[in-house]
Parts: sequence; C-alpha cells; structure tokens
Amino acid sequence: MFLGSLMAEHLMNTYRPLPVSFEHGAGAYLFDADGERYLDALCGIAVCGLGHAHPAVSAAICEQAQRLLHSSNLYRIDAQEELADELCRIAAMERVFFSNSGAEANEAALKLARLYGHGKGIETPQIIVTEGSFHGRTLATLTATGNRKIQAGFEPLMPGFLRAPYDDLDAIRTIAENSPNVVAILVEPVTGEGGIQIPADDYLAELRQLCDTHGWLFMLDEIQTGMGRTGRWFAHQHADIQPDVMTLAKALGNGVPIGACLARGAAAEVFQPGNHGSTFGGNPLVARAALAVIDTMQQQQLVARAAELGASMLEQLRARLGERDEVVAIRGKGLMLGIELDRPCAELVQRALQQKLLINVTADSVVRLLPALILTDGQAGDIVTGVCDLIETFVEEDA
Repeated sequence: MFLGSLMAEHLMNTYRPLPVSFEHGAGAYLFDADGERYLDALCGIAVCGLGHAHPAVSAAICEQAQRLLHSSNLYRIDAQEELADELCRIAAMERVFFSNSGAEANEAALKLARLYGHGKGIETPQIIVTEGSFHGRTLATLTATGNRKIQAGFEPLMPGFLRAPYDDLDAIRTIAENSPNVVAILVEPVTGEGGIQIPADDYLAELRQLCDTHGWLFMLDEIQTGMGRTGRWFAHQHADIQPDVMTLAKALGNGVPIGACLARGAAAEVFQPGNHGSTFGGNPLVARAALAVIDTMQQQQLVARAAELGASMLEQLRARLGERDEVVAIRGKGLMLGIELDRPCAELVQRALQQKLLINVTADSVVRLLPALILTDGQAGDIVTGVCDLIETFVEEDA
C-alpha cells in the first residue's frame, strides 16, 4: 500500500521512507495492505534472521507478554541470566551487559574501555576506530563512526578517538608507536554500512596480536555480522581468534529491540555496580525472544545454512555479473553480500521495490543484500535473478 507524505506530518523528519507500508510478514516475504507480496533481501537491515513472524519467536513473545514484561534490573531476571549463559557458551565469553540497541551496546563497550584505561592510570584514554565504520548515532558512537556525513552538524565530537584506515595494519602500528594512551581498538569484522568490505585474512589475527602486545582491549562490533550472518555464529570465528569485548544487537532479537556487550578476561571485571545501567535492558520479554532465536538457530542448523547458501548466492552473482566492466567487485561472507558498481546506484532501491524486491544501497554504490537465514534455495535464486536483472538494466540504460 503506497502512502502520501501527509501521513507522516507529525513524525520528525529523520527518515526518507519508501512509499510502502507493510501489514504483515511470513518468512522471507512482507505483505502490504493490498496483499501484494515482497521478497525481502534486507530483513530489516540484518535483523530478522529467522524471517518475519517466526512461530517460535512469536510464541515466546506472546507467552512472556501474558506473564511479565518488566520488573527492572533492581531484581534478578531469570530469562536474562539464562540468555547470558547461552551467549557466553556460544561466544566463549564470560559476562554480558544487556541494552536495547546496537548503539547502546557500543556505548557500553566504549565506557568499559575508558574505565579500563583509568584503572591502568591513563587519565585521557584513547580508542582506535577505523574509517568507513558505523557504530551508531549517539554522540560517542557517532564519533567512533568513520563517516563524516553523519557527524556533520553535531560538533563538537567527543575526544578520545584515533582513526585509521580499515584493513591497514601499518596504520595501527604507527599509532601504537606514537600514542601511549591507547587502551582499546573497536572494529567491525566486516563493514556493513561501509559497503561490505572484507579485510585481509590475517587482519583480525594481527589486530589481536597488537592488542596483546600493547595491553589494549580488542573490541569487535558484531552488531551486523553476528548471530550467524556470515556463516559462523560470529564473524571473528572465521579468523579463529577471540575478542576481549564484543557487541551484538540486530538479529539477536529477530525484531525485538535488544543489544548486548559481552566481555571476557580482565574486561569482564571492569564494570561494577553503579558504573553502567539500563532501565529496560535485558527485560523478560526481550530475553525470552532472544532465547527462542538461539534455540531455533541451533535446532535448524541455520549458521551452517547461512554459510552454504551465501557461498551459492555469491557464486551465482559472480557468474552473472562478474565480467561486467561496470561491476567493481562482488563481495560476500555468508549471507552478507555486496555488489559494488562503478557509479552511484541508490535509485536501484526504488526500482527493486517496483519489482516487489527489497534491497538496500550503501556507501553510495554498493547493493547490499542481507536476506534471512531461513531462505529456501528457490527464494535465494529469485533474489539473485532479480538483483542481476535490475543491475544489468540499470547500467545499460546509464551507458
């Protein structure tokens, strides 16, 4: 169902929504009020990893909603403790702080790093971040983000951040030689908003070694890459390394707002009562939803499925588009796929919508695909065919 602009006259002008509103969803599809069906290759920006209206998640939410929504963190919450146990088990971490979003999870990590630095006697702790990254839109995460467009107008930005090019170990080494107040590095294992940039195979392992050498915390933003998206539970597992701090959100709740900051070793003992908190963080409702997500992923072996399906889609995309001069690169890890063109291509989002296909363009020229992990082979093929048709028509018209 397409809506007029007057329908949003009382909303702050922070978004440019497409002219469609969805009434319900089922698996990999969304439906508007007219019953038109759209194949979702974005799943709420990597959120609905189990697809829409998954019965196990819906059942968990309904059951918990009939019992208890909120009691606050003044009291123990059994589901929160159970969820922390499960996350620490699959991530090999030790402690978890629950928040309501990815930005809040990253805020927790940044606060933890500063407190860690002060504990070492460093009065002005600094955190290394990378260009092209995205960590959120709060003032601290906005500053940590490597995108000048979203920072503009919000100065003064927060102090305490040092920036290096993504996937550039020499730049990190130079910072290490000249900046004695560094206490941590925060990096995405694969950039999401930055255009599905996949670093060199040794990048994360070398960062881990640098952190060990210099006593820094190695902090990974797995908000978009986590929860099976790249074909492992967490993207850093491809490199066979372990972070000190890891942040999650998005697919953890399959649409229910939840974030998590996980820590191990010395980082796990930094926060003490009164250092950080959240009114809603880890409430019974979101905790039960997240537990249902983890249980479903395990029962249906969806992490392995994401690896298999992503490799197949990547191969198909490369076979169809790889020889075109207008295609700069086709990148992917699991079901995190990007097709970079040699020109801006934001209009492809609207064109895809007209074809009842939901996609995204990020970094101006990268078609980003983040489909649900529950895709069938046929649905995956339909996404590949639809995207390739759109790109071929677009570049031929633009020639």
